[in-house]
Amino acid sequence: MHENFRVLKTGTTTIGLVCKDGVVLASDTRVTMGFMVAHKRGRKIYRIDDHLAITIAGTVAEGQNVVDLLRIYAKLYKMEHGRPIPVNSAAKIASRILYSNRLIPLAVQAIVGGVDDDGPHLYALDPFGGITEEKCFSTGSGSPIAIGELETSFKDGISVEEAIPIAVRALRAAMRRDIASGDSFDVVVVDSKGYRELSEDEKAKFVSHA
Repeated sequence: MHENFRVLKTGTTTIGLVCKDGVVLASDTRVTMGFMVAHKRGRKIYRIDDHLAITIAGTVAEGQNVVDLLRIYAKLYKMEHGRPIPVNSAAKIASRILYSNRLIPLAVQAIVGGVDDDGPHLYALDPFGGITEEKCFSTGSGSPIAIGELETSFKDGISVEEAIPIAVRALRAAMRRDIASGDSFDVVVVDSKGYRELSEDEKAKFVSHA
């Protein structure tokens, strides 16, 4: 291995949960540059289509590039086939984007989640393009803390309404203990009604019980 190769520890916390009626995605909003907080309100959850979203952890520019490419492929699929791209197809495209850069890996961990004709799905991707389907997952430097809360509280088959407070508790636990995660957080629900971001008032209700 090249002597200058270093393992990157991505500074953030993102969470994805599969529910019986949709998918819940959550992330903190702190963007770090080494030991400096570069931005307190960075976006880490992105809408790809009405039924599909992605979270990114890692280098912002490289993550946004994956988001932009995935949006293009999703639009092309809809134009060609006349229907939205399936979640697993979108995840495989993201995987190939990452794999194609494997010699100089993109510093990106991602969670692709959404709802299609087969129901809700969640896929985790590593910087080399590895892909696994998950029911419950977290990425970034705060993920070891978040996973502890998720594995304690998450159960297969729960509803979106039951999953949101679990995601918020796990995220806030990571924000309290991981210096690269913090400031505020975002929560997104993708279900049969489409993509929806929780408002500040909605998030405040969950914070009071977290």
